[in-house]
Amino acid sequence: MDSPIFGRLTFDDIAPLAVFRNFSLNELVASGAGWLEVFAAVGVVAALTYFRLWGPLWREWLTSQDHKKIGIMYMVLGFVMMARGVAEGVIMRGHLATALDGGILAPEHFAELFSTHGTIMIFFVAMPFITGFMNFLIPLQIGSRDMAFPLMNQISLGMTAAGAMLLLVSLVVGQFETGGWAAYPPFTGAAFQPGVGPDYWIWAIVVSGFGSMLSGINFAVTIYKMRAPGMTYMRMPVFCWTALCTAILLAFAMPPLTVAALMQALDRYLDFHFFTNDLGGNMMNYANLFWMFGHPEVYILILPAYGIYSELTATYSAKTLYGYTSLVLATMCIAVMSFTVWVHHFFTMGNSATVNVAFGIATMLIAIPTGVKMYVWLATLYRGRIRMTVPMIYLGGFMVLFVLGGLSGIILANPTINYQVHNTQFIVAHFHNVILPGVVFATLAGIHMWFPKAFGYRLEEGPARLSAILWIVGFSATFLPLYVVGLLGYPRRSASYTDPVFEPYMIFTALGSLLILAAFATFAWVFWVSWRNRAALAVPLGDPWDGRTLEWATPAPVPEYNFAVIPVIGTREPFAVEKASGRPYVRPDEYEDIRLPAPSGVGFVLCVCAGVFGFAMTWWIWWLAAISLVAIPTVLVVRSFFPDRMVTIPADEVRRDTEAWLRAIDAASGVDRGEELTSANRGFARTDLKEAA
Repeated sequence: MDSPIFGRLTFDDIAPLAVFRNFSLNELVASGAGWLEVFAAVGVVAALTYFRLWGPLWREWLTSQDHKKIGIMYMVLGFVMMARGVAEGVIMRGHLATALDGGILAPEHFAELFSTHGTIMIFFVAMPFITGFMNFLIPLQIGSRDMAFPLMNQISLGMTAAGAMLLLVSLVVGQFETGGWAAYPPFTGAAFQPGVGPDYWIWAIVVSGFGSMLSGINFAVTIYKMRAPGMTYMRMPVFCWTALCTAILLAFAMPPLTVAALMQALDRYLDFHFFTNDLGGNMMNYANLFWMFGHPEVYILILPAYGIYSELTATYSAKTLYGYTSLVLATMCIAVMSFTVWVHHFFTMGNSATVNVAFGIATMLIAIPTGVKMYVWLATLYRGRIRMTVPMIYLGGFMVLFVLGGLSGIILANPTINYQVHNTQFIVAHFHNVILPGVVFATLAGIHMWFPKAFGYRLEEGPARLSAILWIVGFSATFLPLYVVGLLGYPRRSASYTDPVFEPYMIFTALGSLLILAAFATFAWVFWVSWRNRAALAVPLGDPWDGRTLEWATPAPVPEYNFAVIPVIGTREPFAVEKASGRPYVRPDEYEDIRLPAPSGVGFVLCVCAGVFGFAMTWWIWWLAAISLVAIPTVLVVRSFFPDRMVTIPADEVRRDTEAWLRAIDAASGVDRGEELTSANRGFARTDLKEAA
C-alpha cells in the first residue's frame, strides 16, 4: 500500500543497497554505479565546503544572468552527464563482448542502460552543448550586451538542469525505463512497465523540453532584435545563421515531444489509452509525434555544429569562407526540409509504399544542402594557410567520418534497403556515425577554440592533440564494425546473441570503447593541465587565433558587458577587415554608463521546484507534487510585481578597463603562426588576413 507521505517510495527502492540483498555481478555493476554517483556528489559538496566556494558559486554563477556564464554552465552540465553516458556505453560494449556466454548484465539491466544512455546523450549532453555555445557566442558575434530575455535564459538553464537531475537520481532511487531513448509504448505503458522508470523519462523530458523551447524563442528574438547597428542578416557570422535556424526548430519541434510525453503520462496515470493497443489507442500516434520532433532534433544538434566548423575553417585557414551565401541558403533548406523526413524512422511500421517513397525521396534530397556545406568547407581550405591545431584535427576526422555516415544515411533512405537493416546494428552504426563526428567533435573543437575567450588562457595543445586522436580512433574502432555485424543480421537492442561469428566484432568494439573512455579522460586532464599552467597560457589581449568575428575584438576573458561601446558594423567579418586594413582596436570617442541585469535567484528556485515536481510525480508523492506545482507559477507571478533590478557599471570604470587593455595591445608585438602555441602568444596575433581587405 502506498504511503500518504512517501507515495510508493520505500527503503527497498534505494538502488545502491540492492547488491547487499542479492549479490551478483549484475547487481554489483548497477549498485557500484549508484555508489560512485553518491561518492561523487559527496566529494563535490565537500570540496565546495572545504574551499569555501558556496558563496562565490551562488553570487557569481547560480544567480547570474550573464549569457556567457549561463553558456558555460550549460557546457559543465553537458560534461557531467557525458561522464555517465560514456561510462554506460563502455559497460554495454563490455557486456556485448561477453554476451555469447550470457554476458555480465541481466537483460533488463542492459535494456535500462541503452535507454538511459540514449536519453542522456541526446537530451542532456548534446543539447546542453549546443545550447551552451549559442548562449556564449550569439550576443558576442552580433554585437549585443546580452540575450533579449536574460531571466528567461536563466530559467531555461534551470529547467534543463532539473531534467538532468531526474536522470541522475534514477540511478540511485528506483530504476529507469527499458523502452529505449524514444520510450516507445507499449513497452513503457503501465501494463508492461508499471514501475517508476517510464515516469522518470516522462518528467525529465517534459521539464527539460520547456527549457529548450524557451531557449529557442530567446535565441530567435535575440538575433532578430539585438543585432548591432549595421549588422544586417547577410553580415552575420555563419554560426549565427545556424543558431537562428536551430532556434526556430527548437520553438516548433519541442512541442510535439512535450505533448507526446504528457499524453503518455495521461495513459499511465489516468488510463487514457492514447497509445495502448485497445480502447481506441494507437501506438503509431506516438511514433509520429515523437519523430516529428526526433528528426528536426537531429538538425537541432547538427546545425550549430556546422556553424562551429564554418568558423574554425575560416579562422585556421586564414581565409574568408568560400560561398557564404551558399552556406546560409543550405542551412535554411536543411531547417525547412527537416520537418519532411520523419517517417523514414519507421518505414517498417506498415506505411503504404507511396508514403515510404515520398519520405525516402525527401530524405535523399536533404543530403544535397549538407553536401553543399562540405564542398564549401573544402573550397575554403583549398590553398588556405592552414594551421593543423587541435580544432583542425577534429575537422579532419569529421570530414572523413561524417561523409561515411551521410552515405549510409542515403542508403537507408531507400525503403527497400531500410526494411532489411532497420532493426540491426547497422542503424546503431549510422546514428553514431552522424552524431559523434558531427556534434561531439564540433563541441570539442569549439571548446578548444573559444576556451581562451571564456577563461583568459589557452588549453594545452599536446594532451589535447592526444585526446583528439583518441576520439577519432576510438570512434572508428567502436562503431564502424557495427555496419558489418548489422549486415550480418545482428539485431540492435539485443542483450545476447547465439552466433559466434559476432563475438570477434563485439570484442573489438569493446576495446574501441575503452579508447573513447581514454579520450574523455584525457580531455578532462587537459583542463587540469591547462589550469595548472594558466599563467604561461594566458591570452589577456583576446585574439590568440587571429580571429575574424566580433568576439575576438574583446579582452579575454570577456568583460560582463561584452563591449565598451556597441560596435557599428559596415561589412561582413568586420574584425578581420579592420585588421587587414591596419585599423583594429579603435578607441571609442566617449564612454557611457552600462546597465546590466542584476543577479536573480528565480532560475535556481524554479529549477528546484521543477525537479521536486518531477520526482514527486514519479513516486506518487501527491502532496509534494501539488506544492511544487503551485510554487512554479507563484514564483513567476510574484516576480512579475517587482521591476527588473539592474546593475550600473560607471563609464569611468569602463574607460579605465578598456584603456588599460588597449595600452597593453599597443605595447605588445604580434605573434605569427609559428609562435601561436608558445607562451609568447598573449592574445595579439600578427594578422594573416590580407585577402579580407
